[in-house]
Amino acid sequence: MNDTIERLAACAPSLTEALTSHHTDGYLLLDGTVAGTDRVAAAGHFSGKVRREGVNLQVITAPEGKLMRLSPTLPGSTHDVKDARGHGIIDTCAQLDLEVLADKGYGGTVITPIKRRLNTELPRKHKKSNTVHAALRAPVERTVSRIQQWRIFRHARIRPNRLTATAVAILTLMIYT
Repeated sequence: MNDTIERLAACAPSLTEALTSHHTDGYLLLDGTVAGTDRVAAAGHFSGKVRREGVNLQVITAPEGKLMRLSPTLPGSTHDVKDARGHGIIDTCAQLDLEVLADKGYGGTVITPIKRRLNTELPRKHKKSNTVHAALRAPVERTVSRIQQWRIFRHARIRPNRLTATAVAILTLMIYT
């Protein structure tokens, strides 16, 4: 079984190959998800996002929702933007001159919805802008949902460090099937 996972993982494209292999309309969709685990050997895997132990995955899709890349796993306590920067996703997209649409958890060079200030209401034009942003990001949310349908990402009974190879193997299966 491990040999099969390693062979599938070896066929997965690198980050740059994945981002340049598919013609995009100038932007990509980025979202993070937490894959729950039952066995944890290291500290820092508790995710406040899902209130259980797990690992953080970054999902990159094309505008129509085609999965392009799953990042290697990091502990579940890692924030999405730190995970994306740590894997070079944001820097690589900037070098390739690709815009990235993400949720409010990200910041910096990615395009995020407009946040309201404390004790204030967003103007109507900003609410409409956020509605359009959410509609454009819907395909990545559907892709994350498809990824979470894999039982291994809901109830992993393997060590968290083995989930990276498993995630890359699943990426290969989802891209080529």
